[in-house]
Amino acid sequence: MTNHSENCVVCLHGQDDLRLETRAIEAPGPGEVRVAVLAGGICGSDLHYWLDGGIGTIRVREPIILGHEAAGRIDALGKGVTGLKVGQLVAMNPSQPCGACAFCQVGLTIHCTAMRFNGSAMYLPHQQGMFRDLVVIGAGQCFVLPEGTNPGAAACAEPLAVCLHAANRGEAVGGNLSGKTVLVTGAGPIGALCVAIARQRGAAKIIVTDIQDGTLAIARLMGADHAINTAKDPDGLAPWTSGKGGVDLVFECSAAAPAIGDAVACLRPRGTLVQVGVAGPTLMPLNVMVGKEILFVGSQRFDVEFAEAVALIGSGAIDPTPMITATYPADKALAAFEAARDRAISVKVQLSFASV
Repeated sequence: MTNHSENCVVCLHGQDDLRLETRAIEAPGPGEVRVAVLAGGICGSDLHYWLDGGIGTIRVREPIILGHEAAGRIDALGKGVTGLKVGQLVAMNPSQPCGACAFCQVGLTIHCTAMRFNGSAMYLPHQQGMFRDLVVIGAGQCFVLPEGTNPGAAACAEPLAVCLHAANRGEAVGGNLSGKTVLVTGAGPIGALCVAIARQRGAAKIIVTDIQDGTLAIARLMGADHAINTAKDPDGLAPWTSGKGGVDLVFECSAAAPAIGDAVACLRPRGTLVQVGVAGPTLMPLNVMVGKEILFVGSQRFDVEFAEAVALIGSGAIDPTPMITATYPADKALAAFEAARDRAISVKVQLSFASV
């Protein structure tokens, strides 16, 4: 057991009110484990909670510990837990479907109507997150990684799972990525990981677009063949827009109307547009999409892909570490959030905790 006298947490009390606080140390109950957190990634949703006090209609109504991308070592086991051992490195799946609603009953747990998700303010009480020294969590939410795995890489399992789900959705309607020409619009963490998956699955050519040179450089490290700053080079996609388009599948990771327009212009007839990025109401070139018979696929979160993400990271088949642009100690959380909001310098910013 790790020797802790208090449990430090990164807690949001409302818009622009992020605090480092302490909580009592909890013991794991039956079927639970306690994990000493090593690394936690700051997600766009964490930034929205901090900057805006919520995401759309979901508002922070009580103090909430943020964080849903995290990995650490098992510190204690609750009664009845088998298959896990103290000291093992685990990535923690923040999704907790109810298992009983109509969607869960037909295997669509991703659309659970009572989904609990660590670090989410959707319901009251809020589902507390993982930005803390010690977190008590269901044993079934813990996925073991091989000894020697970088904890920061392990903490990328959640965003990688999001991208694997997007890839699986795209392949289900558009066919195998092997040998395909793939465009990724938006080179943030999700875009960078979509690039890595396209490379790992055998795409012949991968193009990525963004309006920041720094993020594009990371995307190249993750496997992109062509990186185009569309703000500086508005004609950079011309080789793939000529004729009726030369791209087989697009991972649209920005939710920006100009990027969606580029995606549709580049797609060949009956190409596949996988919409991963989300925003408010967004203009889309529906006439061109219909004329080209574009296959439009929505993709949100993940399901069984979390285990696949852990396996890929644990085996080294996908290495997310090039996209980790900075790591801050938890007591510098505000500086970490400030860095994470600056897309000119950051892709994935992580926090480290006292258990490191």
